Amino acid sequence: MCISIFFVDFQTYFSQDYAQTAWIHSIVDCVTMLCAPLGSVVSNHFSCQVGIMLGGLLASTGLILGSFATSLKHLYLTLGVLTGLGFALCYSPAIAMVGKYFSRRKALAYGISMSGSGIGIFILAPVVQLLIEQFSWRGALLILGGFVLNLCVCGALMRPITLKDDQTTAEQNHVCRTETQGFQRASPSSTWTKEWVQTCLCGSLQQEYNFLLMSDFVVLAISVLFMAYGCSPLFVYLVPYALSIGVSHQQAAFLMSILGVIDIIGNITFGWLTDRRCLKNYQYICYLFAIGMDGLCYLCLPMLQSLPLLVPFACTFGYFDGAYVTLIPVVTAEIVGTTSLSSALGVVYFLHAVPYLVSPPIAGWLVDTTGSYTAAFLLCGFSMIFSSVLLGFARLVKKMRKTQLQFLAKESDPKLQLWTNGSVAYSVARELDQKDGESVAIAMLGSNPT
Repeated sequence: MCISIFFVDFQTYFSQDYAQTAWIHSIVDCVTMLCAPLGSVVSNHFSCQVGIMLGGLLASTGLILGSFATSLKHLYLTLGVLTGLGFALCYSPAIAMVGKYFSRRKALAYGISMSGSGIGIFILAPVVQLLIEQFSWRGALLILGGFVLNLCVCGALMRPITLKDDQTTAEQNHVCRTETQGFQRASPSSTWTKEWVQTCLCGSLQQEYNFLLMSDFVVLAISVLFMAYGCSPLFVYLVPYALSIGVSHQQAAFLMSILGVIDIIGNITFGWLTDRRCLKNYQYICYLFAIGMDGLCYLCLPMLQSLPLLVPFACTFGYFDGAYVTLIPVVTAEIVGTTSLSSALGVVYFLHAVPYLVSPPIAGWLVDTTGSYTAAFLLCGFSMIFSSVLLGFARLVKKMRKTQLQFLAKESDPKLQLWTNGSVAYSVARELDQKDGESVAIAMLGSNPT
């Protein structure tokens, strides 16, 4: 998040426009999210400790090599690709670990753990600006490279646990591997053996990624694309925008610190609030509400032309940014379950990749073309609002369909089974008892009928 502090220095040193300079932030965000499934694969096949420690080494190497860059292309490869890959190996395993440890107050647990990013922005934004002033942007990147090596320490402190569902899946995979090895020893060149191996592999992958066929997850994925497009440019252009309206460098960095500290408050308090009994069943609605509020903040931003007006904006946007970020794993777990959470989060963050890659350069192109930030901010705002409206509309349609299925189940034959286009939502009528020649049936709806 603090890479935006370097934006003006990179732009000035390399004499490039907004769009070209914005690719640095775009690439590191894109690679982080694009390779998020790779982080899940490494943690699933080795351990989260190995994944995070390897990620820390790669991220630190990218920052250190970036300090020796002689062109923006060098920064694209080092600060963008290499550092982004390191962050990707750290991000998914660390978030999935929280989901395995906590079930009762999961939203609060995610809020506390994710507040680390807000703490980082709050502390590092002024520190990075001070480092740039004292040691230039090269020295600041070199120091940050050493700082990021602490990810290796964080990875070493991770303590994996095995859940019952994970143990069952592991046992099934072990049986499959054992049988496969037996068949290979018996007939190593057999075509039938190769087909068996392929079947086992396909079955394992299908079991791990079967959530991709869920209609709820497809809707979530589409909304994530629009949400990710809107959220990224602010962290790139808030500092340049503040400088363009006459705010000093230190005050612009102070705005990023405000975003960070309010982000922490949003992470923790919104997680705590949505874990309360009165809001526990409305976490999905709270998630789309937070995204919609950030979209509205974007629409108001072009009218804010002074520091006293930008401070309340940073507070509001930071709070709801922390709020919906906290609920992303919670909403994902609600849809796919805990067993597939690591893989599902990898896909969700993977979907952030393309919007993160294209949105800052598109916003920069709009700034270069129009000469103002208005069009860029409005496009981001409408994108986030559309993401929220899409989720709300999908939930409304699902509720109407559920009501219709319940109505049909009561009036139809008790043994009739209704399945809805390939999703896990279904209605099953079961005969329970008979009184006076009439069957009493119960209709069960949802992926986990009770």
